[in-house]
Amino acid sequence: MFARNRNMDMTNGPMFGKILLFALPIMVMNILQLMFNAADMIVVGQFAGKQPLAAVGATGALINLMVNLFMGLSVGTSVIVAQDFGARDYKAISRSVHTSISISVIGGIFVMIVGLVFCEPLLRYMGTPEDIIDLSTLYMKIYFLGMPANMVYNFGAAILRAVGDSRRPMYYLLISGAINVILNLFFVIVLHMTVDGVAWATVISQYISLVLIILSLLHSEGAIKLIPKQLCIDLEKLKTIVRIGIPAGMQGILFSFSNILIQSALNSFGSTMVAASTASSNIEGFISTTSNAYYNAAITFTGQNMGAKKYKRIDTTAKIVTILIFATWIIVGGLTILSGRSLLRFYVSEPEVIDLGMKRLRIMMAVYFTGGLMNVYPGLIRGMGYSVLPMVVTLIGACVMRIIWLATIFTWYPTIEVLFACYPVTWGLTAFGHIICFFIIRHKVMKRAAHESVAISTEEASNPI
Repeated sequence: MFARNRNMDMTNGPMFGKILLFALPIMVMNILQLMFNAADMIVVGQFAGKQPLAAVGATGALINLMVNLFMGLSVGTSVIVAQDFGARDYKAISRSVHTSISISVIGGIFVMIVGLVFCEPLLRYMGTPEDIIDLSTLYMKIYFLGMPANMVYNFGAAILRAVGDSRRPMYYLLISGAINVILNLFFVIVLHMTVDGVAWATVISQYISLVLIILSLLHSEGAIKLIPKQLCIDLEKLKTIVRIGIPAGMQGILFSFSNILIQSALNSFGSTMVAASTASSNIEGFISTTSNAYYNAAITFTGQNMGAKKYKRIDTTAKIVTILIFATWIIVGGLTILSGRSLLRFYVSEPEVIDLGMKRLRIMMAVYFTGGLMNVYPGLIRGMGYSVLPMVVTLIGACVMRIIWLATIFTWYPTIEVLFACYPVTWGLTAFGHIICFFIIRHKVMKRAAHESVAISTEEASNPI
C-alpha cells in the first residue's frame, strides 16, 4: 500500500537510529526555514535599517497567535494518520487525508481574512512603537495573503510525516526557501523595497511549497494519495482531529498570548531593544527547531506504536528524545553563546543592538534544555491520544505564570534581564508539569493494555476450539 523507500516501520526493530533518521530531515527543514526567515531579517536589517528589522520582529508573536489554532489541528492530523497507519487501517487513513486537506483550505482562508482585518488594531493594542507601526502593519497584511498556502503545506507535511516520510517536506521547503532568499535580495536590493519586499518574497515561496506538497500527495501511492473528487469533511475524523488538535492549538495560542504580553513589555524599551531581541530570538530558533523535530518524532513514533498496541516502545521513545534534547542543548547551546556576537553581526551592525542581543542570548541559552523538554513531552502525550492535559499544563505553567511574573517581579524590577528571565523560569515549570502528566497517562495506557490482555485471554478460554 505504501512505497517502501519513503515510509519507515516505527513499530519494529531498534528505535534510536530510526528516530534520528526521522528527526534529522525535520530538523534540517526547520533550520532551512529559519535560515530563510533569517534571510528576511538579515536583508532588511542590513539594507533597510534597524527600524524595518524591528517592524518585522514586532509581528512575530501576533502572527503566531492568529495561526496556532489551525496549526494545532495539523497535530491532530499527524496523530490520527500515524495511529491508523500503525493499525494498518488504510480506509481510515484515506478519510483522514481528505478531511485534513479540506480543513486546511477552509482554515487558511479564514485566518487570512481575520489577519487582514485585525492586524493593525492588534498591533496598536500591543503598544508597537509609533516609528514602526505602519511598516509592521504593511508586513502583516501582505504576509497573511499567503496563509492559505501555509496551512495546506503544513497539513500536507503532517500527513507525510505521519507515515514516516520526513524527507519530501524537507526537499520542498529547500526549493521554496531558496526562491524566497533570491526574491528577498531582488526586491530589497534591486527594487529598493523594505518590509513589503520580504513579505512578498515569503508569500510567493509559500505558494510554491503549496504546489509541491499537493503534487506530492496527488502522485503518492496507496492510502495517502490525494483524490480531488474525494475531498470532503468526514465528521468522525473531524471529531478526532478536533479532539486532539484543538487543545494542541490552544496550547500554541496560550504560548503566543503570553509572548504577546512579553512583546508588549519589550516594546516599552523602544525600537532598538525590539531590533536586538528580534535578531537574538531568530538565532535562538536554530536550537528550538531541534526540539520541534524531536516533538514530531515523539508524536509519530508514539502514535504508530499506539495503533500497533506496542506500548513499551513508547517508553523507549521517551528515553531517546530526552537524551537527544540534553545532547543538543550542550552542543548547540554552547556554540551559540560562544559565537553569539558574530552571529548577531549578520543581522545588524550597530554595537548597541549587538550588546543588547547578547544579554538575551546568555539568559536563554543557559537552561534551554527546559524549553526542549517542555516541547517534546506534549508530543509523547498527544501521540497516545491525550491532548487536554498538555493544554492545561501550558495554561498554568506558561500563560498564568508569565502573567504573574510580569505583574509582580517585572513590575518591581523593570529591567530587560528580569523580563527575559521570564522565559526560562516558566519553561522549567511547564516542562516539569508535562513530565508528570506523561507518567500519569503512560500508567493509564499500560493499565488499559493489561485489562485488554485479560479480556482476550478470558474470551479465548470460554470459547475453546
